[in-house]
Amino acid sequence: MEKNLEFPDLLRLIDERSTAFRAAVGAAPSLDAQVPTCPEWTLFDLVKHLGGGDRFWAAIVGAGPADAPPAEAAAARAALEVPREREALLAWLAASTQLLLSTLREAGPDARCWAWWSDLQTPRTSGGVARHRVQESAVHTYDAQLATGAPQPLPAAVALDGVEEFLFTCVASPSAWPHKPTAFDFRTAEGRSWRLTVDGDGARSTRITATAATSEDSDAAGVSIHGTASELILYLYDRIPAGSLHVDGDAGLLDLLRAWEPEE
Repeated sequence: MEKNLEFPDLLRLIDERSTAFRAAVGAAPSLDAQVPTCPEWTLFDLVKHLGGGDRFWAAIVGAGPADAPPAEAAAARAALEVPREREALLAWLAASTQLLLSTLREAGPDARCWAWWSDLQTPRTSGGVARHRVQESAVHTYDAQLATGAPQPLPAAVALDGVEEFLFTCVASPSAWPHKPTAFDFRTAEGRSWRLTVDGDGARSTRITATAATSEDSDAAGVSIHGTASELILYLYDRIPAGSLHVDGDAGLLDLLRAWEPEE
């Protein structure tokens, strides 16, 4: 069974994706370039969003256990002002990422903190925050690259961890699935697969073996989605359509999953 990325690996990948993001923005003809995957946003808006998120989560981790994000952090994010000149803006983003990394490093992986997700499968800890920020940085790097006309697949290690992180963090819920119980299989070309089960008890995901993914057990899934890990994570984050992947079974279930808004 493949292991999750270790905490130092997560910090390294946040740094690497932030560096790649800044490189894409630095190569763009203009900060006013539109971001196709983030409607109505320019590259400038995207930089502000990513850097503001780094600072926001640094404040959350630094505050420790809480039932809500620190009021000061929420106010600072709402009133965020950033440089308009490109070089200064990119320096601000680099400083924002380093602030997040230093806060995570000081906290270690197990420090409790507020988080917006259910702790059903992802803990509300600094380690959970780090794992999610890898994906925020990676997907927004893709957005920035797309805006400059040179999108690149997400690195395999990032994307493989990202599929599981999305299912465990963004989808897992104790809220009842409002439709007929079913399952979704997500299968990567790299060999890792997951099953998302949804029913009256909510939504939870498990890893499934390659043997199970290709055996009669696969009939238990209402729909199966196949692609590279990068394609799957970009689909899950609504960057590419389901038609970009290979889908077996009832494709309409994907629309139901996309539209579902669990009440925690």
